Amino acid sequence: MAKKFSKLRAAMSVEARTQSEVKAQAMLQDMPLHELRLARGLSQKTLAEVLHVQQPAVAKMEKRTDMYLSTLRNHIRAMGGELDIIARFPDGEVRIQNFAESSDEKQVDLAE
Repeated sequence: MAKKFSKLRAAMSVEARTQSEVKAQAMLQDMPLHELRLARGLSQKTLAEVLHVQQPAVAKMEKRTDMYLSTLRNHIRAMGGELDIIARFPDGEVRIQNFAESSDEKQVDLAE
């Protein structure tokens, strides 16, 4: 019989719980779009409705390895987030601002 996760977690040492939390946070910081959508509790259908597209378009978008930044920005906004482009160098990070939203880009709002 399966054991409840809460009981298993309670039996873990403080060190093991800390390591588990660190790994979980690292996994949440690095994931493909479909996993991000699932982690946000959204279905492809719901996301498609917010983006005003059909569900297959969302599936196709999640499989792409290359897309316009505006498309990615709208996808992230539809999930309730904001897209930042960060360049990482050995001596630090720089937030790239060249890709600021143009006036003709469509705003996506989950409240729609």
